[in-house]
Amino acid sequence: MSPLNTFSQNEGLHQFEEARRKAFIAGIFDTLLRQSGNMLSLDEVRARLKVRGQRFLGLQTVPVDRIIGSEGRYLDFDRRFLPRSGKLKRRWAEIHALARQMATLPPVDLYKIGDAYFVRDGNHRVSVARQIGQKEIDAYVTELLVDVPLGPDDSVCDLLLKEEYSDFLEWTELHLLRPDQRIEFSEPGGYLDLVQHINAHRYFMGLEQQREISRAEAVADWYDTVYMPVVYAIRQHRALDYFPGRTEADLYRWIAAHRWTLLEQTGNDPGPERATRHYLDHYLRTHPLDALHAIVHNLMARLGRMHESR
Repeated sequence: MSPLNTFSQNEGLHQFEEARRKAFIAGIFDTLLRQSGNMLSLDEVRARLKVRGQRFLGLQTVPVDRIIGSEGRYLDFDRRFLPRSGKLKRRWAEIHALARQMATLPPVDLYKIGDAYFVRDGNHRVSVARQIGQKEIDAYVTELLVDVPLGPDDSVCDLLLKEEYSDFLEWTELHLLRPDQRIEFSEPGGYLDLVQHINAHRYFMGLEQQREISRAEAVADWYDTVYMPVVYAIRQHRALDYFPGRTEADLYRWIAAHRWTLLEQTGNDPGPERATRHYLDHYLRTHPLDALHAIVHNLMARLGRMHESR
C-alpha cells in the first residue's frame, strides 16, 4: 500500500470515529426533541403505502439529505446516515479513502418515493458522502408510484399516518379532485374526523340545494369552502409557531371543534378567521407554559440543525 493510500486509510478510520461521535450527539438531540432518529425501512414503507407501479428514471444527481432510508441496511445507520455500529469501520474507511483519491465514486442505486429516496445499493457511499460534506450524489433512480408521497423529514412513526392518509384519499379521491392538496396529521384518528366532516357537509349541501349531492362534489366543496379557509387563517396568524410538531390539519381539527362550540354558545357561526383568532387567544391565555415550551422547542430544533450543518 502506497504512503498516500496509508494516509487515506488512516484518515478514513479517523473520520469514521468522528461520524460515530456525531451519531451519539445527534441521538441526544433526538431524545430531547422526542423525535426518531431511525432510518426508514423500504419494506415497511411498501407495506404501508399503496405502490401503483414503478418507472426507471435513469442516472440522476440526488441531494444526499433526501436519502432517508434503505432496502436492507436501515439498522446499520441512523436517519442522517451516520454509522451506528463499529462493525462498519473497515468498509466505511475504505470507501472514504477511495472518495478522497478518486474524483467520483460509482453511482449508487436508489428508489424514489415522492421527495424521499431509499438506498438499494451503496449505503456506505451515501454515509461517506454526507460525512465529507458532499451535497449531491450520482445515482441510478427507480421511482415507486404512490398516492401519498413521502418527504425527506418523514419518520418511522409517520408511516402509520401515511397509511391512514392513503386510505382517506382512496375514499375521497381528493388527490384527483384537488391535485395540490396536502392534508397531514401528527397523530392517528384525524382522517376519520375529516370523513365525518365531509359527510355532514354533504348532508347540509343537499338540504340547502334540495338535491342529491355526489360524494365527489361534497369532497371538493368541503375542501374549498371549509378546510382551506381555516388553513389560510392558520398561515396568516403563524399559528403553527405555538404548536411544535403539529400540522395545519391538526389545527384545522381543533379549530373546527372550537368553531362549533362558539356556534352553539352564540347561535352565530364566527367563520374561519374569527374562529382561528379566538382559538389562539383562548389557547395562549389558558396554556402559557405550553407556549413557553414551544419557544424552547423551536430554539432546540434550530440548535440541532446548526449542529448537523457543521
